[in-house]
Amino acid sequence: MSQTRTVSVVTLGCARNEVDSEELAGRLAADGWRLVEDAEDAEVVLVNTCGFVEAAKKDSIDTLLAAAELKRQGTATSVIAVGCLAERYGQQLATALPEADAVLGFDDYPDISARLHSVVGGEQHVSHVPQDRRSLLPIAPAARAAGRGSDRALGDGVRAPWITAPRLRLGGGPVAPIKLATGCDRRCSFCAIPSFRGAFVSRRPTEILTEARWLAGTGVRELVLVSENSTSYGKDLGDLRLLETLLPELAAIDEIERIRVSYLQPAELRPGLIDVIAGTTGVAPYFDLSFQHASGAVLRRMRRFGDSARFLQLLDQIRQRCPQAGVRSNFIVGFPGESDADYAELERFLTEARLDAIGVFGYSDEDGTEAAGFTGKLDARLIADRVSRLTMLAEELTAQRAEERIGEIVDVLVEETGHDGEDTEFDGRAAHQAPEVDGITFLRPPQDPDAGAVWSLIRVGSMVKARAVAASGVDVIAEVIADPSGPDRTKAGPDR
Repeated sequence: MSQTRTVSVVTLGCARNEVDSEELAGRLAADGWRLVEDAEDAEVVLVNTCGFVEAAKKDSIDTLLAAAELKRQGTATSVIAVGCLAERYGQQLATALPEADAVLGFDDYPDISARLHSVVGGEQHVSHVPQDRRSLLPIAPAARAAGRGSDRALGDGVRAPWITAPRLRLGGGPVAPIKLATGCDRRCSFCAIPSFRGAFVSRRPTEILTEARWLAGTGVRELVLVSENSTSYGKDLGDLRLLETLLPELAAIDEIERIRVSYLQPAELRPGLIDVIAGTTGVAPYFDLSFQHASGAVLRRMRRFGDSARFLQLLDQIRQRCPQAGVRSNFIVGFPGESDADYAELERFLTEARLDAIGVFGYSDEDGTEAAGFTGKLDARLIADRVSRLTMLAEELTAQRAEERIGEIVDVLVEETGHDGEDTEFDGRAAHQAPEVDGITFLRPPQDPDAGAVWSLIRVGSMVKARAVAASGVDVIAEVIADPSGPDRTKAGPDR
């Protein structure tokens, strides 16, 4: 290759997309491309889109149009769409958005460098016709084990036969997602993700452990396990309880201070997994539970299981095991057929559930989903009103939950410095706060002179014990302590 090309990868959407972007970056770097952070400095702008809901689609389109403006100004030569929106719509997106020079699907990822070179060279790329990717693998999970892995290198040249693509970290910081599995076998009536992400496929434990050790070597101190459904991990490998054995192994890795599991299905959350998450040193007692609603009638139409009583019983079971456990969930308001009584039940459930973080989304029809054909659609103004009301309630309730934590001793992973105007010099997240989506813990200097030495040693990536002394909305203000009393669930650090 006679010329080094520059490329900027712009990532939208969830943490799974973040991993995909780093794998794309790793492939490109391995083939001689130079990765640049700012899209204005790149010849090629690669936009990893999100196609989950209407707001995410709009954000993706706006980002592609903004990148196309850079091309019009002459700072970029090509704008290319990848990711979920690109996979989901393919030729349709390419036709509707001529500003993008190419729309690439997931099958283009192994040859991403060649695809980019051809586009830069002026070749016309013919976008794919979308298909239901669940049909690409056997229906039976146990029959999906073949074809995993290849002998490729990580972004820094480390050989790793487990990994499906080289991975290059695009950002710093002590927290990183790691892919537990891809795809989903559930058939929720409102969700299109399985159709374009495909059937559920677990990564082998050895693959995940090897990547985790590599991430630890890059400065990562907290790993966030991501997938479309983490509670299903291992079912296609013949062991539905594989996560219970994997988590302690990940927590034992040198320099990894905390493991966090995202996206747990309430209907699949078994007692043994609760015990491991709530009671294993180095695993955050954090439960990202996908409730979606609380009315049994609405949940049945969503093709989901549970109701208020079952969900409250599950929360009680978690808190009996670990009273300080953090819990977050998302809820869809205005689903077809949602009555006033259904909505009132959802409000009652939130009031009783004492969740640390709550996401509220208004229902919208998604192409190709069962719910798009349902009768009983609610007026858009009613949906907007319910979203507004539930959001206000959620803000009030999560602020109350943060106040309940005053007095608790928390383990805070320091992520940033200097975000204050008063006496706070460090901020990070306690075990009950996931990165990006939940609240923050602001660390204050210790009042105890004996803790002064602790404060002087704090750096980004430090795990610090502190006592919650105040709350501001969902955020917690905590004072560093010298006395390590309280539930010591985290490791002491690299020198343990």
